[in-house]
Amino acid sequence: MSSNSRVLPAAPDATSPVRRHFASDNYAGIAPEAWAALEEANRGHAPAYGNDPWTQRAADMIRRLFETPCEVFFVFNGTAANSLSLAHCCQSYHSVLCHDVAHIEKDECGAPEFFANGSKLLLLSGAHGKLSPEGIEEAVLRRTDIHYPKPHIVSITQSTEVGTVYTPAEVRAIGAMAKKHGFHMDGARFANAVATLGVAPREITWQAGVDVLCFGGTKNGIHVGEAVVFFNRDLAREFDYRAKQGGQLCSKMRFVAAPWVGMLQDGVWLRHAAHANAMAALMHELLSAIAGVRILFPREANAVFVELPKPVIQALYARGWLFYNFIGEGGCRLMCSWDTSEDDVRAFASDVAAVMEAK
Repeated sequence: MSSNSRVLPAAPDATSPVRRHFASDNYAGIAPEAWAALEEANRGHAPAYGNDPWTQRAADMIRRLFETPCEVFFVFNGTAANSLSLAHCCQSYHSVLCHDVAHIEKDECGAPEFFANGSKLLLLSGAHGKLSPEGIEEAVLRRTDIHYPKPHIVSITQSTEVGTVYTPAEVRAIGAMAKKHGFHMDGARFANAVATLGVAPREITWQAGVDVLCFGGTKNGIHVGEAVVFFNRDLAREFDYRAKQGGQLCSKMRFVAAPWVGMLQDGVWLRHAAHANAMAALMHELLSAIAGVRILFPREANAVFVELPKPVIQALYARGWLFYNFIGEGGCRLMCSWDTSEDDVRAFASDVAAVMEAK
């Protein structure tokens, strides 16, 4: 029995009607713009291992997006992006400072430590899933003796695992604190954060002191593939070897890179993220009006966290809805995606209201 069977009902069989769910934005399919680019890349032959025009074009588009020279590498998934980039920045005796609900702590199965040959994650607390400069400074100064893993790099998640977003000022403050060490950003939902803040991507990355960003595409409509973006180009030296050794050099790399071209053209990536955020805002509005439903965190990106009675959760599962209740700091996570519709949100909220009234 898989661990997921404890928190989700059985998945619908192949003959069941297709329904959009709120368990994860990974449930969504491929965005049409990404699909079209993928189909175009499939015409004819192209050089392998990233020496193709699609990979070069996607990397150049990312450089233009961030308005700075940077080194760009494509890997299969977020676990690889986070783990290999952190490992590349650390020695085995170093530590990574992160929030105690950070994805690299809760959901990477120890991969950051594994790929870094033992670098320790030092867990810090902070309101709404965010680190603070004060908390980082306290952790760095807590111990400086040789018997303790040396604090070396700060990692933040943007948007956070509880759906909140670091403001530009907050990122800059952490960047100033991390200047003597290193600054990594897990940006699996970076697009949603940019859509919320309405700022240029540079303002919450390299201009704020971020050295390396794991730029997420999968949760925003790409089928597979994340971009590791080194703004500190010195840190990127020989990362291509680390990615190869870690099993992340795709032989037909154009099929990882091409969807990025489709998504980055004409601001598609940001429109899809803004739509997901808008659907989460509607979900927040509708659920907030239902007696007995408690919102757990501010709704700032494409996730809503709510506290529901266990019988209500089971009743919603029985009605065929899928959502997680083990992510973040408790409660139920309702995640909206690029293809979530207003009808989806209203149907779910209507069922919540009906079940709450009947309990």
